[in-house]
Parts: sequence; structure tokens; C-alpha cells
Amino acid sequence: MNAPSSNESSSQRLLVGVSGGIAAYKAVVLVRRLVEAGCEVRVVMTEAATRFVTPLSFQAVSGHPVRTTLLDAEAESGMDHIALARWADAVVIAPASADLMARLAAGMADDLLTTLCLATEAPVHLAPAMNRQMWAHPATQANRALLVERGVVMHGPAAGAQACGETGEGRMLEPGAIAEALLQSPARDLAGQRVVVTAAGTREPIDPVRFLANRSSGRMGFAIAAEAARRGAAVTLVAGPSALPTPAGVERIDVETAAEMQAAVESIESMDLFIGAAAVADYRVAEPAASKLKKTGEAVSLELVPNPDIIAGVAARAERPFVIGFAAETDDLREHAAAKRVAKGMDLICANEVGAGKGFDRPDNALLLLWEGGEHVLAQAGKERLATRIFDTYHQITQVSDDASS
Repeated sequence: MNAPSSNESSSQRLLVGVSGGIAAYKAVVLVRRLVEAGCEVRVVMTEAATRFVTPLSFQAVSGHPVRTTLLDAEAESGMDHIALARWADAVVIAPASADLMARLAAGMADDLLTTLCLATEAPVHLAPAMNRQMWAHPATQANRALLVERGVVMHGPAAGAQACGETGEGRMLEPGAIAEALLQSPARDLAGQRVVVTAAGTREPIDPVRFLANRSSGRMGFAIAAEAARRGAAVTLVAGPSALPTPAGVERIDVETAAEMQAAVESIESMDLFIGAAAVADYRVAEPAASKLKKTGEAVSLELVPNPDIIAGVAARAERPFVIGFAAETDDLREHAAAKRVAKGMDLICANEVGAGKGFDRPDNALLLLWEGGEHVLAQAGKERLATRIFDTYHQITQVSDDASS
């Protein structure tokens, strides 16, 4: 990816933090690209980071001395750590190691970089980088979820070959991609709009202890709700069973069954945009047992009846919002998604392949976006990034519609 051109100059004051990891060398390129785009950049390094790249390298590309120590009498006389935290328009840590994420999640302030993150009122961005097993570890994923809940913006990680010789998720995003994200002005293009998002799967009871369900984690819907709130919308999230934290600024309604989700959506009288990201069960048991079914060794038959179609119901409203839905398919993705969009009356459908490790319960995905007269292919990316691209496409479609009607 090319560096931002001089025509895309920015006057942002960015504090770049560098934690210990082999990807620290990429941070030098990131700082250079931000400076080329017109940003004023100051760099703070952890002690471990200095083992991989020298502070002099960052001083050369940023044009400013690099801070490495919390209690530095000479540096404190010019700009103490509180003043540095107040100076920044945004803080970005690239790479963000597993250790750094854990310390931030715990609220520790045991070095200059973590102290700055606690002291700043500016947005904090992390570009994680670590071994694939470290990234997948439940502790790291719990720290990631907690930081996102607190408003930290995650960029990546990407998947691919790693310095350890393994392949998988954990690579730091390329500097150009991080720079591009940082240089975009925070969008408030949904201010004043009422957005309703459904997320996660539903559970349809068989008896008091068993239910029919699917493998949806809810990550995509929760990422969409978080992005809508970031863009200024009043967001209501109707969520099936999920352990994910409620995104900041989002009103959450918890439900369990498809019927409960339909009732919750129908109770919301007015909406400008509806996004049906939930994996709603197509069928439910006709008559769930009142008590636990006992194992008899014999075959058991369950009578299944169709569940209500929540998206089609919203699309059929007299005062109809813009409707976005999802399609998860194991084959013939384009054909099935296109037919589903028309049948349910959606304005935009986001389709993805599932099965064989694709789609469900993953932090990333790839999507095919289809609407009347257009399409986008969104390459594999984190679901937070995909949420951003979905809203960008929504604005593209509505802008074309507004231009056509004017």
C-alpha cells in the first residue's frame, strides 16, 4: 500500500507506542508514513521494544526525541507524562504485544506507555502482534474483549506467516493499513439515525434442559452495533445468548428464542436502519416437553415448525427502514444470497461462506455484499473492519439513491 499523498495531509498529533516484539521494525515505517501525511508524531517505547529497534531509528523518522522511561528527570522538565497524554489527539500502539494488552486490561501503570494510556482522554488504538497460539489463548481473547468494551480500537491482527515459522492469526497489520485507518476522520455520519441490530443465534427449547441452536458467536452483530454507535447513531442491539460485552453507547435487549427476538424488534416502533445479523433458527419444536425427556434407547422424532421471518417482517413495514441482512451459505454463495435478498425485501445483503472452519465463531471473515445494481467483495478482515466497510457501502447506496431522486 502506498503512503498517503501530500494532498491527504493531516494535522493530527499522534502518540505512537511501541511494545516488545519482532514487528517493532514495522513501527518505524508506520511513523514515517504518518509524518509524511502531515502528522506530528511522538514515540514512546517500552524497555523490551528497545531490544528490537533502537530509539534513534524512531527519532530519525519522527524528528523528535523518543521517550522510554517513566521517571526521566530531563524529559519531565520539558513535557511530563501527564502533559504528553494530554498532547495527543490519538494513541496508537504498534505492535501491541500480549503482555502489553494484559497490562492495559488490568489497568496497570508500571511503565511510561501504560501510564500514558491511563492518563489520556484521547482514543487508544492497538495493532496486536504475537504468535498465533498467544493470540488465540482465552486470556488474550478475554483481554481483547475487555479493551474493546472500554472503547479501545483494534486494528488486526492479520493472518499469515510469522517470524516463528508458524502460520496463522497474529501478524501485525501492515503499516500502510494502520496509517490509512488512523488518518480517516472519525465518522459521525449516522448522527440522528435510529439503528436496530440483531446479533448472535437463538435457542429453541426441546425440553427444560435441551435446545436447538447454531454456532453463531454474535461477533459480527456486536461489531456492527459498536461501529454504528461510534458513528453517532442511537443503537438498540437485540441479542440472542452471547457472552460478548455490550458495546459502549449501545442499548441491549437480551432474548433467547426467535419469537422473543421478533417481539423485541416489533416493539421498536421507529427505526431508520435495521441490520439483521442474528443467526435466527429457521425452525422451532412445535411442542417443547414440559419436563426433561428421558433416554429410552429408542429413536425420537421432533416435529419442527417454521419460525417467524424477522427481516421480512421489518422490510414489509409501512414506514420501512433501510434493511440489511446476512446470508451464511455452504455453496453457491452468490446465487443463494441474491435470491434471499429479493425474497425477503432487503436493500443490502452480506453473504459469507460457512463450514470447513469458515465464518462462524471467528474474529475475521470475508463477505460478498449485494444490492440492486451493485456488489462489493470484502476480503478477509477482522469483523470490526468489516463493520466499517458495511456502513461505508450503506452510505454509498443511499447517496446514489438520494442523487437519483434529487
